Amino acid sequence: MALAERVDRDANDALRARFDEVYGQYRRLRSGVDELRSELAELRVTERSDDGQVTATVGARGELISVELTGEVYHDRDHRALSGKITATVRRACSRAATATQELVAAHLPAGSGSVDFLRTGDFGALLGRADTVLRREDERHG
Repeated sequence: MALAERVDRDANDALRARFDEVYGQYRRLRSGVDELRSELAELRVTERSDDGQVTATVGARGELISVELTGEVYHDRDHRALSGKITATVRRACSRAATATQELVAAHLPAGSGSVDFLRTGDFGALLGRADTVLRREDERHG
């Protein structure tokens, strides 16, 4: 076998192995995304007011699913206090739902993912940081 043929075969074997590895990673990620979608659709977070008179349930995106009031809320007849209690309870539920959603997403993405950092901080720089780094390297290579 000629040296050139052996080098070509070795290069092809290496490329095939790398492709198999990347394809395997893609399949795991794709399977994880389907699982994540299902988990997010089922996520419910329930919070109760400190006095137990208001219960709020929200979904993964903080969408309000239900608000339940006990009969005791009508004894006070202070509509402003009740409104504040409902709002505070819903906000706490939304905050917990955001944390639960971040944890679910983080469990399905590679460590150090800009997407996870973005979910945690809301900083678009974290989301685009990796792309910026790649582009800078390309600019340095070609510049």
